[in-house]
Amino acid sequence: MLIWIAEWHNPKTLGALDLPHQLLASVFTSVAARSVGFNAIDTGAMTDDSFVVHYLLMFIGAGSAGTGGGVKVTTFFVLLVAVWSEIRGNADTEFRGRRITPAVLRQALTILVLSAGVIVVGLLVVMPMTEERYEKVLFEVVSAAGNVGLSTGITASLPPAAQMVLLLLMFSGRVGVITLAVALAARSHRSRIRYPEEKPLVG
Repeated sequence: MLIWIAEWHNPKTLGALDLPHQLLASVFTSVAARSVGFNAIDTGAMTDDSFVVHYLLMFIGAGSAGTGGGVKVTTFFVLLVAVWSEIRGNADTEFRGRRITPAVLRQALTILVLSAGVIVVGLLVVMPMTEERYEKVLFEVVSAAGNVGLSTGITASLPPAAQMVLLLLMFSGRVGVITLAVALAARSHRSRIRYPEEKPLVG
C-alpha cells in the first residue's frame, strides 16, 4: 500500500497503468524488494518515498529459513517484540505464551547493528567516488548488502572502485550474516566469572 500511495500518480512507474495493474505491480514490487531481484516498474524513476520503503524492505530481507539476504524477518520481529515488552514494562520478552531468551535477543541485536554498520561504511566509501544522487547511491548500497538484485541503473556508471565496494557488500551480505548468526549461536557459553551488576543511564 505504501508503494502504491507513493507511485500511483507517477507517470514513469505506476501512473501509466490502470488500477488493477497498479495494485498488482505494487505487491510484486514490495515482494521483489526482499531479495527477488526482478522489477515490474522502473526502479530508478521511483519517488523518494518509495526509496525509503525499499530501504526498509531490503534491509530486513527474507525469512530466516530462506536463501534471501537482509537481516531476516525473524531478527527484526524479535527486536520489535523486545521493544514492545520494554514499553509495557515486562521483565521478559514474551510472545504468544513463549519467552524469548536473552541469548537470542543479543544475537538479533548484534546482527542488526553489524549489518547497519556495514551499510553505513559502504555508503561512506562509495559517496565520495560519485556525483550521483544520495538516494540512489544508498539504494545501490542497501541492495548490494541485502543481496536484493535491484538497481536504480547507476551501477554501470560508477567507477571501478565503487563497483568493487558493491561487490564486497554483496559477498558479505550473502555469506557474512549467515556465518555471523551461526558463529554467535555456536560460541554461546557461560563465563565462570560474573562481575557486579551496573545500570548505566540510557536514553
